[in-house]
Amino acid sequence: MDKNDIYIIYGNKDLKNMTLQILEKTNIESLIGDRNKKIGIKPNLINSMKASFGSTTHPEIVDGIVQYLFEKGFKNIEIMEGSWVGGNTKEAFKVCGYEDIAQKYGVELIDTKKEKYTSYNCGGIDINICDCAMNVDFMINVPVLKGHCQTEVTCALKNNKGIIPDKEKRRFHTMGLHKPIAHLNLKAKNDFILVDAVCGDVDFEEGGNPVEMSRIMAFLDPVLCDSYGCGLIGYDVEDVEYIKIARRLGIGSTDVENANIHELNSAEGIKNVIPSSRKAQRLSKNINQHDACSACFASLMYAMQRIDDKYGINHVKEEISIGQGFKGKTGKIGIGRCTKCFEKYVDGCPPKAKDILEFLEKEAVK
Repeated sequence: MDKNDIYIIYGNKDLKNMTLQILEKTNIESLIGDRNKKIGIKPNLINSMKASFGSTTHPEIVDGIVQYLFEKGFKNIEIMEGSWVGGNTKEAFKVCGYEDIAQKYGVELIDTKKEKYTSYNCGGIDINICDCAMNVDFMINVPVLKGHCQTEVTCALKNNKGIIPDKEKRRFHTMGLHKPIAHLNLKAKNDFILVDAVCGDVDFEEGGNPVEMSRIMAFLDPVLCDSYGCGLIGYDVEDVEYIKIARRLGIGSTDVENANIHELNSAEGIKNVIPSSRKAQRLSKNINQHDACSACFASLMYAMQRIDDKYGINHVKEEISIGQGFKGKTGKIGIGRCTKCFEKYVDGCPPKAKDILEFLEKEAVK
């Protein structure tokens, strides 16, 4: 397999078998080489929701990866992840089916929130990266292709936010997300990428509106991966700043047109493009966001969706402020602890969507 290759297998019924088939075709064992190498597997478990919700990596895919590697003689395997700020990785491992995988094969689950880290110079930006991720010899990145209410799209490049400590995740938001995400991938390992494009939510990173895409895809180039993913859910590469930055940094290529696409089975009945509804943009028209963390912003978006369902989003008549950029500042209506100096605000880090909804129904809906 070369960096210009894209392997795709279609379906949604037997994900483990699909995974075994695509790994066989890509000949991943030849890429790894020495059977004694330490292999890391990095899924996307941003919250404690089952994969059918559209936010987390299907456990059947990771089960297939581990089984395949075991059968080829690779036994030194770790599964690592750190849920988003405010999330509980241990709970995510349990709810999402990863405790079962660990027990079945005897592999270790690592919560990166609890790991030591080292600072690396990533193209002029110092970034703390967890030692467990940097100490593996071969990293398999298993992101979910989905939309994101702040960066439009999330896939391989952004999935590596899970290998940095929570304080660094918060700092990424103060830096505007796009630039640090791209620079992180100068050091983060992306030795093999297996994309869960089965039923990701094409609007929101946290799930809730899963859309059947019915495919698993393999890449070696994380930039090519995210570029192809953009087109699949209706975005242009130029819409996603961190992909453009990663291209400029030389991390990979956005030249999807000249990629070698290998389809392992028929795509008959499978949609070629699953466009985002751009719902996040519509729901956030009254939101003043300044360095908001993903979990906090997601809670607000859930509440805005409920308001839209009940009243219509045009009934929100007040500006709503959210984010770390409002610490110590005053205003009228705020969401989250960072806005505690506002006239009225919802406490929490992150606050619950239910509490935000009740607050906004009282203070902002006219």
